[in-house]
Amino acid sequence: MSHDWFSLDELAQHLGRDRREIEKLANRGRIPGRKVSGDWQFHPTEITHWLEQEMREYTDKELVLVEQTNRSVELNPQTPVASLLSVETCQVPLPARTKRSVLETLIEVAGRTWQIWQPAVLLNAIQEREAVLSTAFDNGVAIPHPRNPLPEAMGQSIIAFGRTESGIPFGAPNRGLTDLFFLVLCRDSRVHLHVLARLGRLIQQPGFLDQLRQVEDSAAAYELISSTEQLLPE
Repeated sequence: MSHDWFSLDELAQHLGRDRREIEKLANRGRIPGRKVSGDWQFHPTEITHWLEQEMREYTDKELVLVEQTNRSVELNPQTPVASLLSVETCQVPLPARTKRSVLETLIEVAGRTWQIWQPAVLLNAIQEREAVLSTAFDNGVAIPHPRNPLPEAMGQSIIAFGRTESGIPFGAPNRGLTDLFFLVLCRDSRVHLHVLARLGRLIQQPGFLDQLRQVEDSAAAYELISSTEQLLPE
């Protein structure tokens, strides 16, 4: 494989999908790529951004496939979210009333691990990502993160969770309010996609979000997230 580009076959293998399906998507302009001397080439960063957006509409089965094709030794394969989350990186309630204060406070929460080296750099990158397209869903959940990994700004990959006391405007598609926030800070794209896929599966679990809105404190939030993740089928 080229250091900088996927071929059609390599991308199909990377995504775990049929080569003919990928070629059809590329020909229709549904997947970012370009032809060079008659052959399709795909840039890994563009593919990551495309897949990130596609995953918002994926079913559990499709999200499982993303997990399987992006496994990393950095994560526990059974509990990738819980392996990057801890009681100390959960904050319930999260004392924030604006989009910016949510992001600033979540970075402070993540910084309890002493693994955040450049908080201002991370905040700026997350805000730039939000300016392109909000990470809020229409169910009151948002998953803010930088557009690209920033390994120089942190020591280890981290997830921080916070629940505000009331919903705030965060850019959800239906203009609804957001009160559940998962800050995702990963050191590479594979870990990032694996985590997004697992979080996507979690928030699809019946009753999970309602329960998360009812927990009384940070420890209970972590326990609920961890125990729900353990019950997800492989």
